[in-house]
Amino acid sequence: MKEIEVVIDTEEIAEFFYNELVRRGYVPAESEIEELADIMFDYLLEKCIIDEEIE
Repeated sequence: MKEIEVVIDTEEIAEFFYNELVRRGYVPAESEIEELADIMFDYLLEKCIIDEEIE
């Protein structure tokens, strides 16, 4: 299997969640969106979809 490098940015995840929730009629607080982004990042780590690499 070929390995590729993927960069996951929690700010980008937060923006995506915010836009999708607003589009669906929800108006989340910024702190709620940041929590969702962190949860999504943790989920990707747990499922071994990504590896955390600190630069």
